[in-house]
Amino acid sequence: MLIEHELEKEHCQMMRLFLYSTMFFSGMFFVSNVHAASFKCENAQTQTQTEHTVCEHRVLNDADVKMATTYNIIRRLVPMGTRGAIQDQQVKWLQLRDQCRDNVSCLTDVYKMRQQKLDIYMERVYKQGPF
Repeated sequence: MLIEHELEKEHCQMMRLFLYSTMFFSGMFFVSNVHAASFKCENAQTQTQTEHTVCEHRVLNDADVKMATTYNIIRRLVPMGTRGAIQDQQVKWLQLRDQCRDNVSCLTDVYKMRQQKLDIYMERVYKQGPF
């Protein structure tokens, strides 16, 4: 019984390491190609005030990269029903985020809230495995 528990614990740690490594390297790919993962900062004409603020503040930019990377990984690891719910939540979250406009404190809180929610989904994947 103790050995099974230790093996399960080791398996969870290995899954976490794998998923965090995937997130890190995916994030490196996104960062090398654009300033923020979910939109290009160069497109000043198409940016909302919120996106402009995210591009101007490194902390927000980094939060956007992490959130978008986590979101994209989770979308590929969960079953279709959950995937649809996560996508619907993302659309609502984007609407909430855009209400912050140029308020850095508001944006920081909104990104933190979304990342926490995505981390809960990631924790479920750790425990149950993909699909």
